[in-house]
Amino acid sequence: MRLRRMGWAGVELEHDGQTLVIDLIEDASPLFSDERFPEASRPGETTAALVTHLHSDHADPVAIRKALAAGAPTYRPEPFPGSGDDLKWTCETEDSFREHGIATEAVRPWEERTVGPFRIAAGPSIDGLGDPQLCWVVECDGIRVFHGGDTIFHGFWWAIARRFGPVDIAFVPINGAIVELPHLQPPSPFNASMLPEEAAVAAHILGARTAVPIHYDTLHKPPIYIETPRAVERFEERATELGMTPLVTTPGEWFTPQQPAPVH
Repeated sequence: MRLRRMGWAGVELEHDGQTLVIDLIEDASPLFSDERFPEASRPGETTAALVTHLHSDHADPVAIRKALAAGAPTYRPEPFPGSGDDLKWTCETEDSFREHGIATEAVRPWEERTVGPFRIAAGPSIDGLGDPQLCWVVECDGIRVFHGGDTIFHGFWWAIARRFGPVDIAFVPINGAIVELPHLQPPSPFNASMLPEEAAVAAHILGARTAVPIHYDTLHKPPIYIETPRAVERFEERATELGMTPLVTTPGEWFTPQQPAPVH
């Protein structure tokens, strides 16, 4: 198996000619950027798409439709059962999925699916803005890969590790953003995604040998969205202290993980 970070929180896994994407986006305009992230490596042939949550910087229905093979599934969390401002950051993505004819399947925490060579497990996750979110653990070719979306630090790490782990590679968000939005008033002074040190600890609890930072740079727009300083350096320092290998990758760059011993 080989993997790559695709920009922001996007990740792609490939094994034996089949691919799976997580939080795929190509259009960076939701990040107030004109950057274009890499597209899926096999347009029209991707085996499955996973979405941690329906914010537009983690779910790009246009890119997902272009990536997926005919009939391939898109797994996502359940819709939020609110109305009005409760749906402010998810309704656009829901509408876009319908507009582009993408039949998504809502998955609950602790449920599992198997597609092609990929065994997929959904874990609980906590969104810093209150919207439904999942984390994903994907097992393939004896390797377990964790993807944390943009979660805050929470108390489910041990249960995830016991149920689906230990993982070998953890993709974890590190930018510790402070967010101030008109529909979330009064604002919170606390980070809405994990700080670098929190991300390293989460990866360590999950049993990861390699920890890959995601969800950093690209978006820093004070006072609406403020990223924590020196995120990558702080993450590397703490991950190393905890005995993991931090792996900072260029978007689009493939890497091949070392096979664990013994194989899970």
